Amino acid sequence: MIPSVHKAGSRTIGLLAYLYGPGKHEEHTDPHLVASFDGMSPDPGRDPKATLKDLQQLLDQPVQALPEHARPAKHVWHTSVRATADDRILTDEEWGDIARRIVAATGIDPGAGRTGCRWAAVRHAEDHIHIVATLVCEDGSRPDDFRSGKRAQAECRLIEKELGLHQVAPGDGTAAQRPTSAERHKAERQGRERTAREELRETVRRAVAGATSEEEFFDRLAAAGLLIRKRVAPSGDLLGYKVALPEDRNAQDEPVFYPGARLAPDLSLPRIRERWSAENHDQDAAPADAKVRTAPGGPSAARRRTASAAWQAVHVIERGGDAVAAAHIASAGEVLDALAKTSAAHTRRELRDAAFAFERASRSHVRAERSHDRALRQAARDLVQSGPTLGRGEDGATTAMAIDMLFFLITAAAHWHAKKGHAQQAAAAHQAAAHLRAAYQLAAAQPLGTLYQRGRRLGRPLLQRQTRALREALPELAEQILAEPGWYALAATLADAEAAGHDPAALLTDAVGRRELDTAESVSDVLVWRLRRTSELPADTSDMVGNAPRAGQAARRTGRQAPQRSGSRNRRA
Repeated sequence: MIPSVHKAGSRTIGLLAYLYGPGKHEEHTDPHLVASFDGMSPDPGRDPKATLKDLQQLLDQPVQALPEHARPAKHVWHTSVRATADDRILTDEEWGDIARRIVAATGIDPGAGRTGCRWAAVRHAEDHIHIVATLVCEDGSRPDDFRSGKRAQAECRLIEKELGLHQVAPGDGTAAQRPTSAERHKAERQGRERTAREELRETVRRAVAGATSEEEFFDRLAAAGLLIRKRVAPSGDLLGYKVALPEDRNAQDEPVFYPGARLAPDLSLPRIRERWSAENHDQDAAPADAKVRTAPGGPSAARRRTASAAWQAVHVIERGGDAVAAAHIASAGEVLDALAKTSAAHTRRELRDAAFAFERASRSHVRAERSHDRALRQAARDLVQSGPTLGRGEDGATTAMAIDMLFFLITAAAHWHAKKGHAQQAAAAHQAAAHLRAAYQLAAAQPLGTLYQRGRRLGRPLLQRQTRALREALPELAEQILAEPGWYALAATLADAEAAGHDPAALLTDAVGRRELDTAESVSDVLVWRLRRTSELPADTSDMVGNAPRAGQAARRTGRQAPQRSGSRNRRA
């Protein structure tokens, strides 16, 4: 249940006219009162003799009783209370009780013999009500409505439990500002899926991902087609910025600009500067040959580096300090933004939704030490600079590898937030993980299918040898893995690793020992990508010679000497 306390207004009759009217898109049906301060207020929706003027005059009486100079200019209090999409339809009686509890909790009409304001609750849809009150009590005093929004939220949490409704995670003040109803209606009229505020927030976040300077950041905003206004001090120093969509205009046909801080707390210019200032400071202090540069390679190489950075970040979040963990979680959002920006068409929607959902999980009251998240920010930068991928061949396979590792990173972030009591962030991370799982299934279908077919064609002695290696290394998981459809893909990967000079049993032991697999839908799939990454095997199998890479192929790619197997194959056989 979501309450929303709106800014105080000055015209009671205007608000009532809207609530009892058809709505901007004929969305209001059967407007009527469900409760009021005296239980007997005139209802223009159900009583043909009652008018909007009657109800307005009744509510405004305490205001009009004051001398004109003492009347508050903004005297109309307005709150909407909305059920969530998966809640049952509440009765008028239930909504009336909810209204009475909200006005009591917020101090509008506290009850228990204390003086209160006049109010009325109007229902014109199945899923919400509007409460209108005038901010002068019966004795002429002003109500104690300080922090009424917070108080309404707290009361709604109690109402949800008592009525068995969906329990909304409590906020902590770090969420981005929600689009207003006017912004939502405007988006609907213009046929946009998201409001201008949401589209701008997503575009700015993508522009920030991996950026290392103000110049690069603003160049990316301009390249994305946004209108930009910069706020400059008399000294010439840049103080802030605003952005607008070219097609989003007001009644005067002027672009509607949003400051970065109004899009999200971490998108103000000072907060953005924290990301690259810490990074640039570290690089200035480092030896010249140790400074971070953009790593070479195309999209597939960037995705491999992203997978490695995500894998290391999992361990940092699980074992590092809070400030360092918060930095890695924030940078995970940048990686998701960059991956969504450069993703192939068939995975773009799910990755974009994952990044959009995780945006809420990237902020908390734990202040991030941004100098520790350089590897993830570099991964985001590599993804952006490597450009988009068609999602086929090695690019598609390494995308699946990167998504698989990011799934565990986002899941680790969800666990971290849950331990800290960050309910909204944990919920957002779980939502992002669900989108990543869907994106992974789309990205992995072709490369895993190829590996599966190769595994099915392995000779019986070779398949038996890989089965023994699995049972030797993972006795507790072996039977589960052997029963999974992905076992043949894993068997092919083990054969590739063995042909490249690795010990399959040792690789399996190392891969499982580094991270629990409880959150994996398919343990064999996870092990495929871990082994192919750590063994530096091609993620795509199209460049295989025969059914396996030549022995030493992976070692030659990394400049290392292939390990000698010394007849170990015969011993395992």
